[in-house]
Amino acid sequence: MTCLTTSRLAARHLGLLLVAVFPAIVVAAQPPTLAIGMAAPDFSLPGVDGKTYTLADFADAEILAIIFTCDHCPTAQAYEERIKQLAVDYQDKGVAVVAISPNDAEAVRLDELGYTDLGDSLDAMKIRARDHKFNFPYLYDGQTQATSRAYGPVATPHVFLFDRDRKLRFCGRIDDHENPALTKTHDTRDALDAMLAGKPVPTPTTRTFGCSIKWSDKRQSAADAVAKWDQETADLKTIDAAGLGELVANKTDRLRVINIWATHCGPCVTEFPELVTIHRMYRNRDFELVTISADAPENRDAALKFLNKQHASTTNYIFDQDDPYALADALGVEWQGALPFTLVVKPGGKIVYSTMGPIDPLELRRAIVDELSRYYFKMAWE
Repeated sequence: MTCLTTSRLAARHLGLLLVAVFPAIVVAAQPPTLAIGMAAPDFSLPGVDGKTYTLADFADAEILAIIFTCDHCPTAQAYEERIKQLAVDYQDKGVAVVAISPNDAEAVRLDELGYTDLGDSLDAMKIRARDHKFNFPYLYDGQTQATSRAYGPVATPHVFLFDRDRKLRFCGRIDDHENPALTKTHDTRDALDAMLAGKPVPTPTTRTFGCSIKWSDKRQSAADAVAKWDQETADLKTIDAAGLGELVANKTDRLRVINIWATHCGPCVTEFPELVTIHRMYRNRDFELVTISADAPENRDAALKFLNKQHASTTNYIFDQDDPYALADALGVEWQGALPFTLVVKPGGKIVYSTMGPIDPLELRRAIVDELSRYYFKMAWE
């Protein structure tokens, strides 16, 4: 989808008229995209630095680059370093780079978070900006989405470039490929260079590619997904020492998380919902979550009842011996026996993460996604 040019305004108005006359045809909440030549709508948005920003805060800039992006989207993550480099390369040329997250965090389905360790809340944005050392204001519009509706981004990332008079001169993509190794055209940079030289932008609008904007009307879809998963039932199979050794050897093509728990273990019970959430996030990738109950075999019914209460449609086992030392020996890994105990095992058996005691959910998600990849492709350093 491209940004609107002035010649397309009549079509846009016709569309609005049709919606007014035939409201039943409305199937999406996507607002119209700001047209080339139109003025930048004002805004008042919180940033990850605790400040509130308005259009006036960037009044000194010759050019204002507003980029709609977010935490969770694989394409958006692939462009983070390029956005940072834009800020560096053009900061002495009078260009201000500002990023806005348009997404309602509650409208993002858990299985849409399969390429990330973070959601799209303001708190999550603060973590991303800190950890990835963002050198530009990162603003949150997920609460009302009023600014995003005024600008009309269609995907993350989506660039809007405004001149000194804050009239839109370019609207579209950063470049032509999310894999930087395959990029051939640099649309945003070409537009900036033309604007700085006082020349017309050679291609004022381009298509964008990335994740759709998570407008608030998608909250129901996210809630429906949870309700559907909550209908799934748990299964609990018995496993012996040899089977445990095979789990850790992981002769599959999937990243495997193994969690040892028990119904009598308070921290195990407390952290278990986080494990279910992680399963729902990454279940559509090359990923498997395996739980192993350290309950005595005669307590199998209680363990299964707990798993069903948690809607744990994960791969679940209970050890066939009432002997924690035999369980630890069978795993064949460094573990002192305290519960819970969690491992992340790559295909082939290499352990890339382990923790004894309660998990740090962010740390575990990060270990998972760093192995699975945050992108739809492999970066050069992966």
